[in-house]
Amino acid sequence: MTTANVQQRKIVIVGGGVAGLIIASNLGRSWGRGVRTDRPAPAITLVDSDSSHVWKPMLHMIAAGTRDIFQQQTSYIAQARYRGFTYEPGEMSGLDRSGRSILVAPLLGPDGRLLVPERRISYDTLIMAVGSRANDFGTPGVAEYCMMIDSRRQADAFNREIRLRMLQCLTQDAELPIAIVGGGATGVELAAELVQLVETSVTYGAHGLKERITITLIESGPRLLAAFPEDISAATRERLEALGVNVMTDTRVSAASADGFVLVDGQQVNASLKVWAAGVKGPDFLADLDGLEATRSNQLIILPSLQTSRDTNIFAIGDCSSLTLPDAARPLPPTAQVAHQQAQHLIRHLPEAIQEDSPVPDFAYRDLGSLVSLGDYDAYGSLGKFGFFKSVTIRGRLAQFSHLMLYRSHQARLYGFWRGGLLWLVDLLNSRLRAGIRLD
Repeated sequence: MTTANVQQRKIVIVGGGVAGLIIASNLGRSWGRGVRTDRPAPAITLVDSDSSHVWKPMLHMIAAGTRDIFQQQTSYIAQARYRGFTYEPGEMSGLDRSGRSILVAPLLGPDGRLLVPERRISYDTLIMAVGSRANDFGTPGVAEYCMMIDSRRQADAFNREIRLRMLQCLTQDAELPIAIVGGGATGVELAAELVQLVETSVTYGAHGLKERITITLIESGPRLLAAFPEDISAATRERLEALGVNVMTDTRVSAASADGFVLVDGQQVNASLKVWAAGVKGPDFLADLDGLEATRSNQLIILPSLQTSRDTNIFAIGDCSSLTLPDAARPLPPTAQVAHQQAQHLIRHLPEAIQEDSPVPDFAYRDLGSLVSLGDYDAYGSLGKFGFFKSVTIRGRLAQFSHLMLYRSHQARLYGFWRGGLLWLVDLLNSRLRAGIRLD
């Protein structure tokens, strides 16, 4: 059998987030190493509605403007050229399992002009990596009055809005109460970055701004960072309150309005700028995707092989999937760590599984711990349940450095060791030469 006699397989990856872009970049660059060469390397296509990728754990920094969005984003077109895959712009809107194709919605310009028409993209293997978004649980008013920071565009939109609001504070002697719902990592880290934004703005001449801005963090549970050990939760709350953040726990929101949040006990938290960072759910179109099994939170149910429960030609990884491992009581958490490990699992085993027509082995998760960063003020970490130092907690500079290395490792996986290192050097130089916050 010759390569010319074998039809080229098509791998389509939907979603260019932490998992999807890493898979496309690695398989596109190094497909076929160590496997049979009598079949052509598959054509790899990445589909995403955005034009660029930003590491999701950095979105709260982009939103606050303490990191430059233009410096931290990765163009899909440029990455596709460098790593050997094809990028298709657009948002997946449907699935035809019998015909093995996905439907991609038309792409419109800001003024409504049709840029890319609706189209179908065929696949032999489909990898769903569309991530997640905050879950408003049907709370009235959230969609109308709250901002979210689940994507690069949303983070950028929030940053533009808060800079306009800060200017109004200075020029109109106005108050700016900000309220964030959700005491997980996103809400906690955003609150700290907003404090840093305000304090840095004062050093650039925005005198009196600090007294006009208040930040409130609302959590429905008994403590912040419920997934972290209790000592980290307590230390985080203490540090945030020392920074001036009003932390409210055991507080449930019943509605959002133009003036703030209404609590279940009837009280109101006044806020002219409102952020919803609570809950996690998959995109709405996953709820009824041509018969695939999904949870109530729109996450596709998958097997330990990472294949969907009703179609072995479709994989789902990261936040848009739900996997309960054997002997586990709950599904794996929707974290960047899980998405990364699942992506690495497919990078290792998918080439051989496709070219040898063999099954993908079961995924094994290693809990390496979690990190939360409070900007330049502090950081906390738990070393998880794997390794010699399991269940140990860290804080301060060691935790900050560990948090930084997560991002640098992500860059190295995307660009390679040397290019990733050069980007780190550029960041270091820019931190000395450019403003500490976005001022344009």
